[in-house]
Amino acid sequence: MAASTPSPADLSAALVLEPVASADWLVILPVAWCLAIGALLVMLRRQIDWHPYIAVLGLAGLVLIDVLLLRHVLASGPVTMVMGRWLPPFGIAFTVDLTGALFALTASVVALAGAIYSLADINDSGRRYGFYPFLMLLMAGVSGAFLTGDVFNLYVWFEVLLISSFGLIVLGSEREQIDGAVKYGFLNLVATTLFLITTGYLYASFGTLNMADIARKAEGLSGTAPLMTLTALFVLAFGMKAAAFPVNFWLPASYHTPRVVVSALFAGLLTKVGIYALIRITVMLLPLEREQLSFVIAVAGALTMLVGAFGALAQSDFRRMLGYLVVSGIGSILAGVAVGGPGGIGGAIFYALHSMLVMTALYFASGVAAKLGGSFSLASLAGLYRRHAGFAALTLMLCFAVSGLPPFSGFWPKVMLVKAALDIGAWWLAAALLVTGFLTTVVTGRFFLLAYWRDRADTTDTPHSVTISPAALLPLTALTMLVLAIGLYPELLLSTIQSAAAGLGEPSAYLNSVFPGGAP
Repeated sequence: MAASTPSPADLSAALVLEPVASADWLVILPVAWCLAIGALLVMLRRQIDWHPYIAVLGLAGLVLIDVLLLRHVLASGPVTMVMGRWLPPFGIAFTVDLTGALFALTASVVALAGAIYSLADINDSGRRYGFYPFLMLLMAGVSGAFLTGDVFNLYVWFEVLLISSFGLIVLGSEREQIDGAVKYGFLNLVATTLFLITTGYLYASFGTLNMADIARKAEGLSGTAPLMTLTALFVLAFGMKAAAFPVNFWLPASYHTPRVVVSALFAGLLTKVGIYALIRITVMLLPLEREQLSFVIAVAGALTMLVGAFGALAQSDFRRMLGYLVVSGIGSILAGVAVGGPGGIGGAIFYALHSMLVMTALYFASGVAAKLGGSFSLASLAGLYRRHAGFAALTLMLCFAVSGLPPFSGFWPKVMLVKAALDIGAWWLAAALLVTGFLTTVVTGRFFLLAYWRDRADTTDTPHSVTISPAALLPLTALTMLVLAIGLYPELLLSTIQSAAAGLGEPSAYLNSVFPGGAP
């Protein structure tokens, strides 16, 4: 008797059967590109003179990829690619919307500026110890965190950037660096462990870690799953990574210890990844619970702002002062998350992008100032305006920008955040934003008067012939001009950010990208 012929299996419910559009490969290309360049640098570990130029070209390529990705998302909406052709929630998804694309592009610009600055800051010893492979691995982790659509993969990319950041912070193996690395590593490991535990708790509650699937199921599980506990744990974990009050003390104790370019990259990238994850999970996945925790987040944001501003006012070291200003900026972003709505979330996104550029540039300025003045101490720095008026003008513009003064990029997100707070009656939060802006102006004004405007008492210690390396001046100038351009012509970026905030608040396009037509 002949055996019956088995009918072919229908794989359409589990696998992607259509060929992937060429443009959709841009979703995963930033991560693959960074890993490939990093691997190339490791293979060329004996040709360390090639490393900086390969890294600069590689990061320039990353900027181009992210520009194309943002353009693709603007034209087509959120884009999803799943690994191994498995449909979500079975397969791991990379999903990019406007928020992720904006953060990824800004991060790549910061990294490219850092790579160019490193030509003047990283010596042969730093190259031998792997600065450039670590930098590319860091960008792979940062890009993956901004582009992933899976909570567990978000944790994985946090681990990737954390491992590479450990390598960067100890580069040079000086005693101060080891001390800073211990403080940095301990708190970040605690936060990462808490993130992993919360992720397991999330999976036990939802049966999935796909972000779009969680967003679809969250409202229906609000009465049966401990969503408030999950949200509180996520806020704590990401608050630790972002250096929010009261778990912010590790950042000012560690960010001044590594090389200047490493401090700049950390200030521009690492805390913003924590803020991005907080916005993504609380605003898009768990919006009802975020609203219930909004007062707690607002109080934490106000205290973070004020602690950072007062801490900066008490510092006599340029880089320590900048560490506290990073913390203060995180408080402003938390205020936007607490307020919610298109105005609050848009202001938070705008402020985060502004802070990535400005804080990176200010750390570059600290390195140039130390080169000209021979120290990071405000007691030793003096007369920098007379030494290099152009550099002093760049620093002054950055001081205005970080203080939220017009016509620079920091003005617009501050206006958005204050208005959003007043619209919901949170006058005390608006007052905290304004007071913090005033204190930051005092901090930067005091610093500029002491380090730049004050005449130097002894002109014999540091000769006037000290010049600024073009590799240091170029990225500083470029970032400062970008900050000025955003302040003068904010319309295009502002409209994109408003669309990004609306997409987080109403993620139907994001969900449809992952589950076309609402398919399970």
